[in-house]
Formats: sequence, C-alpha cells, structure tokens
Amino acid sequence: MELSNIYAYLIDLFKTIYPSFIETIYMVFFSTLFATILGLPLGIILVITSKGHICENVKLNRILSTIVNIARSVPFIILIIAIFPLSRIIVGTTIGSTAAIVPLSIAACPFVARIVESCLLEVNWGIIEASLSMGATTMQIIFKVIIRESMPSLILGITLTIINILGYSAMAGAIGGGGLGDLAIRYGYQRFQTDVLIATILVLIILVEIIQHTGNLLSKIFDKR
Repeated sequence: MELSNIYAYLIDLFKTIYPSFIETIYMVFFSTLFATILGLPLGIILVITSKGHICENVKLNRILSTIVNIARSVPFIILIIAIFPLSRIIVGTTIGSTAAIVPLSIAACPFVARIVESCLLEVNWGIIEASLSMGATTMQIIFKVIIRESMPSLILGITLTIINILGYSAMAGAIGGGGLGDLAIRYGYQRFQTDVLIATILVLIILVEIIQHTGNLLSKIFDKR
C-alpha cells in the first residue's frame, strides 16, 4: 500500500472513531460527576453511623448498607433496561449518550459509596479522637480530618470508579448508548470491520492508562504523610 493510501486510511479511521470517542468522554465525565455527588455523602454517612464512630446509628447504617448491597448486586446490563422509564423521564429518551448517563450514574453510585467508606475507615482513630477531645464539631471532623487524611486513597478510589464507568459505557453501547462500545459493536461485530474494532480497543487501553497514571500522580501530590 502506498504511503498516501495509508495516510488516507488513517484519516478515515480517525474520522470514524473520533465522534464515538467524544461521546465516551462525555458519558464518563458526567456519570463520574453525578455518581460522586451521590456516592460521596452516602459513603460518609455509612462511616460516621457505624458502630463506635462519631455519629453511631447502627439501625440507619444497616438500612443504608442493605440498600447499597442491593444496588450493587444488579448486573449493569439489566439495570440499564430496568430504568429505561426513569431515563425517559429525566432526559426524554432512552437512546444515546445522554440517556446512558442516567444508568451509568446510578450503577456507579453504590460503588463510589463503598469505596469512600473503605477509604475513610483507613483514617487512624487516634487522630479523630484527638479532634474530639479538642472540641471539634462533627462537620469539622468530617471535612478537616477524615476527608483530608484519606484524600490520597479517595483519589485512587475515584480513579478506579472512572475506569469502571468507562467499562460500563462500552456495555451501554450494546443497547444504543453510543460511544466506543457502540462503535465496536456496529463496525466490529455487525460489519466485520476488524480494523475499527482493534482501533477501538487500543483507544480504550490508552484511555485507561492515562486515567490510571493521572490518578496515581494526583494521589502522590495530595499524600502529605
């Protein structure tokens, strides 16, 4: 193949993948944002209401923990179908990248809550106890002690969430969610265009590498220990 033909081929491949790449970034960004907004406070409540913690409430803790477990036990592909009506109410459609943000956010929310819970429980109880003895309020302990101390772990946890949502977004493509998953299915599976399928996989691998390295770097920057 001549060099000019190779160049033209790569340009065509880029034009095919680029719109789906932008759709995936759009879905992953807003899904991570909404999942964090919902999951972060849920994870904090799970920690501070646990037995022996600063706002112990075992009954509330058990109820929230059960809800989180139930939400996490539903496979994502089933969850998308189950909440089609909710997606239609919120964004007016069940097809496309905007519609996919609804199930992606809901699926990732309990995952974020458990990650936040795990990170916050790593904070040394002696530091919290010292803050209590100095008269710190509950909000001060949460935001100035627990979250600050666990920031490196939280960043790594959110990084893991972003990578998981990226994987979920590819699955959403199977039922019209758009993005790279949809592209891989339409071209790689339905049209037997293996080159597009391989290019899509490479883009996803590169995206995961960039996300993970960025997360590791930010975690080191915020780690003051």
